[in-house]
Amino acid sequence: MLKKVAVGIVFVGIITNFVFAQDEFFEPGYAVGGYGELHYNSSKIGEDDASKKMDFHRFIIYYGYNWTERWSFKSEVELEHNYVKDGNGELELEQAYVNYHSDNFGFQAGVILPSVGLINDFHEPPLFLSVERPDYSKYIIPTTWFGNGVAAYGQLGAFSWKAVMHEGLNGDGIASKWSQGIRGGRQKGYKANAEEMVYNGRIAYTGILGLRVGSSYTTTKALRSGEDIKSIGVSLIEVHAKYDSKGFMTVAEWGNISYTDHSVNSSTGYYVDLGYDIGKMLKLDGKLYPWIRMTDINPGVGHESEDSKHYSKIVFGLTYKPINQIAFKLDFSTKTYADVEKDKATLLNLGVGYNF
Repeated sequence: MLKKVAVGIVFVGIITNFVFAQDEFFEPGYAVGGYGELHYNSSKIGEDDASKKMDFHRFIIYYGYNWTERWSFKSEVELEHNYVKDGNGELELEQAYVNYHSDNFGFQAGVILPSVGLINDFHEPPLFLSVERPDYSKYIIPTTWFGNGVAAYGQLGAFSWKAVMHEGLNGDGIASKWSQGIRGGRQKGYKANAEEMVYNGRIAYTGILGLRVGSSYTTTKALRSGEDIKSIGVSLIEVHAKYDSKGFMTVAEWGNISYTDHSVNSSTGYYVDLGYDIGKMLKLDGKLYPWIRMTDINPGVGHESEDSKHYSKIVFGLTYKPINQIAFKLDFSTKTYADVEKDKATLLNLGVGYNF
């Protein structure tokens, strides 16, 4: 009996020493990164003179700290439009959370992102082809969408999943800005009303090199002010796919937001990107993508002024990436409204984006 106890003690000691030996190799430390993008935009509506603007649209700094191999802190601070003064520009804390991560499971608590669409999760400028983010990522999925809350995520073979619960939406903002989908309802973590929460779940398949296919569902009741005014029910379902390999850069996203007790029945839209790297053909250093995008956005299905906001857009572009973290971009597009009395718009954009 004493021999068995002694052997057991020795075995536990060996395992304990092995675990602590693994921890000894880990050193706590911080990580710094970021991204940014400079834009030149020229737009012309009908016969009007073109509007020409330059803007350093976004400057972002990431800061993180690892206490252990599993426990860390991650954050993202964003400055938009160069400065903040008199209602111009924005300074936002878009992410700031404590993170626990093991091989197959993770947990976040703080300022977090719901996992909806491609760009809300992965929004660094070199990751998308156009100068500006796709219109879809503004009027259907309000990128970047963030809030105070908690999330769990994990990996099951070739499938990843994430479940999020964070602050709800402001129904007054949705009602007053019906042509922007749910964009006007974001509380952005500022003393946010948490009587109703946003519930979001996503699953994605990444079992083939360069391919990501996923879908998410998000639901909430967006509270409104006034005792006799009903909250707006919101249900967002979307599917997305991206293939970035063997020279191809192809993206497709579709989403639909259904409402209750709102002047709009739904908001719906999609876009498709088709691009191919011809850099090797031209013996260039880096990648050169000629590409085309087709978009249709209808943020106000069922509204009396639906046709004035429903539009289609075709974009032709050229994107050069000398390295994967830097992208020089050019695109030209035409925007046509369902309301035939509205003038067609033409847009020319130039830009450079980076991440590190």
